[in-house]
Amino acid sequence: MSKTYGVGIMGAGNISSAYLKLAPLFKGIEVRAIADIYSEAAKARAGEFNVTAQMPDELLANPEIDVVVNLTIPDAHFRVTRDIISAGKHAYSEKPLVLTLEEGEELRAAAAEKGVQVGCAPDTFLGGAHQQARALVDEGAIGRIVSGTCHVMSFGLEHWHPNPDFFFKPGAGPVLDIGPYYVANLINLIGPVKRVTAFANAARDKREITSEPRRGQYVSVETPTTIHAVMEFHNGALVTLGASWDVEAHTHQNMEIYGTDGSLYVPDPNFFGGELVLARRNGVSETVESWKHPLGVPNWEHPNGPPFANYRTAGLADMMLAIEAGRKPRCSLETTLHGVDIMTSILKSAEIGQAITLTTTCERPDALGPVEAQALLV
Repeated sequence: MSKTYGVGIMGAGNISSAYLKLAPLFKGIEVRAIADIYSEAAKARAGEFNVTAQMPDELLANPEIDVVVNLTIPDAHFRVTRDIISAGKHAYSEKPLVLTLEEGEELRAAAAEKGVQVGCAPDTFLGGAHQQARALVDEGAIGRIVSGTCHVMSFGLEHWHPNPDFFFKPGAGPVLDIGPYYVANLINLIGPVKRVTAFANAARDKREITSEPRRGQYVSVETPTTIHAVMEFHNGALVTLGASWDVEAHTHQNMEIYGTDGSLYVPDPNFFGGELVLARRNGVSETVESWKHPLGVPNWEHPNGPPFANYRTAGLADMMLAIEAGRKPRCSLETTLHGVDIMTSILKSAEIGQAITLTTTCERPDALGPVEAQALLV
């Protein structure tokens, strides 16, 4: 890169620490300030990582900031990203970018008018395991993809998150909160979706918080917490998605892709690494030897297990490099809006009881092989 881009972070919640810890791994970006509507939260996080604490308006006016990372709650994502664009700065948001396609199109128009880029997480599909899966698909290891299954199921977040309320409000739920990881990886592996259909419900109206400091309080459930959907891709593949926070236990794989010549079992798209398993036409399966991909190397301590790969900020670094190179970022606005269209259409289909044909499409993001990934790192 010809310059180092100044990064500001908007929102000092849980996820901000990951961005602050991991940004120094990547070329061309430097976190210089963090802001939050709660000034004490910004000051605490700033002191922890030796950056400047500011109020949101100060951050947007800061001439040393070229790009702002939006880590606010989902309901505020549209408004905050719109403010970032209005300030003439590039924007990179945590998922979901917006809660409606209309909001996304408004951001697209605003960004074009201001001449800035907008990108969005998740960037986990850039991880070593998922890019190796992409390489296997592209080389025809399982033939033509015809179907697949995805399952992201657990018993919610109120047992570990200190303030889980927003997870159960419109704009969240398992599809919009965890679904982006799965949808982004499916686009990476298969391409754009043509239409969707779905059913949904919720197991309970209220959920008891069992985490501290609010143990014993209750959260109102205002969005479906169990969704079963089918996505029809433009290439003809049919993939089912089961997303639920009402499941105590299950034995489903996170993601399986079925082709004319075999099957590929893909690790959790919420993470950058994991074990890939390839099953050939004879039914014999084998663990795929991990290739030497820098975004698959374990670098993050797990409190209850072995270290794992965590390279959040890869999407941001790629976006800034793309700006200089004059190419489309891998976590592009186009891909993100198609993901929003998929997820909101799934929820709408469940609400109205009809299949929905999507109004957006996108290209598969460019693959990120080991050489390209290494070019992002210091």
